[in-house]
Amino acid sequence: MSPVWHLCWRSIANRRLSVGLTVVAVALAVAMLIGVERLRTEARHAFARTISGTDLIVGARGGPVQLLLYSVFHMGDATNNMSWQSLQQIAALPQVNWVVPVSLGDSHRGFRVLGTTSAFFERYRYAEDETIAFAAGRSFSAAPEGIFEAVVGAEVAARFGYAEGQRIVLSHGSGGGVSFSDHADKPFTIVGVLKRTGTPVDRTVLVSLEGIEAIHVDWQAGAPIPGVHIAPEQVRKFDIAPKTVTAALIGLKNRVTVFRVQRQINTFAAEPLTAILPGATLQELWSLVGVAEQALLAVSALVVVVGLAGLVAVMVASLGERRRELAILRALGAGPRQILALLMLESMSLAVAGIFIGLVVVNVGTAALSPWLAAEYGLHVGVSWPSTAELGLLGAVLAASVLASVVPGVRAYRYSLADGMTIRI
Repeated sequence: MSPVWHLCWRSIANRRLSVGLTVVAVALAVAMLIGVERLRTEARHAFARTISGTDLIVGARGGPVQLLLYSVFHMGDATNNMSWQSLQQIAALPQVNWVVPVSLGDSHRGFRVLGTTSAFFERYRYAEDETIAFAAGRSFSAAPEGIFEAVVGAEVAARFGYAEGQRIVLSHGSGGGVSFSDHADKPFTIVGVLKRTGTPVDRTVLVSLEGIEAIHVDWQAGAPIPGVHIAPEQVRKFDIAPKTVTAALIGLKNRVTVFRVQRQINTFAAEPLTAILPGATLQELWSLVGVAEQALLAVSALVVVVGLAGLVAVMVASLGERRRELAILRALGAGPRQILALLMLESMSLAVAGIFIGLVVVNVGTAALSPWLAAEYGLHVGVSWPSTAELGLLGAVLAASVLASVVPGVRAYRYSLADGMTIRI
């Protein structure tokens, strides 16, 4: 062991209590920085994986981000619907493999209601081509048998304790806890509960398109028709085929043709429509909402700065106790470089120890919390070696610790030999 290393180790051992607290502060700061970075990265990936396997999303003419928000995230409302006839024409295009219509507009106790077909449970993909799975029950049946059947997402079921066989009432309105009127005369029976996906599907009640039409059969212009009441058992006598839908998810036979089909839909002659690529629009949306993740990372960086400031404070405060030690070293011939090297080595040692302990804390916490994060939020954060981005952050922490040692190093050298050897009373 070199003399500098020996002096560094002995000095740290002599101040083990204050040094230990400093290492703990640095470790917690590093753990927070790396933990936030991993959550931030996984959140971005999970956001991008909200929908996969869908080549195009089609809706009424409007902005791409707005279409994505209401069709996938069920946020906001469409400015207009698209006709069923137009949807059928799009489905008949030779390049189109499948079409899943979605209809929004109603809610249940603050959660959105999604009208669709049973194909939604087969075609909707999320994460790495994951399919929707049932925790209990089944999909709603095709009309007319399954008109008043519903499937609830995992969060809806958990919030209200729903299970198969329970009856629920839908409300007219887009959710958010506010509705115009309840469709209490036409309740739905829960026939299935979905497993948690970490997507907006968890916060959705799914029914058939015919079910959406059925509860509005005695409504007109968004309000009940005065004096008209049609009982559920009489609904099947009326035409409850869907007339319009909010949007549609489209899968193509060959993704090479995606831009050609998009152009065909955007120039559709029957009515003005918009077709978007989900992946590209998700990235555009993330550029708008990703400011929050950057702010969170900035807060973590500030925590690291505070930890390193504590490291500097401890080293500067300890100089008063080490005046005689440093003066003896200088009397023995230690120059500015040796004094500075000693303090830099101590600072780096504390930073390396803090980084190591911080990584251990992050991985232990990840191992303990990853099942819960995956189940509750769909975030698949696993135990792993630091990524390239994380290594860059750790390198920055180490470099900052070296720079932090310059302040006590310069201060220590400025102590004169006579001042260090003088006994203070």
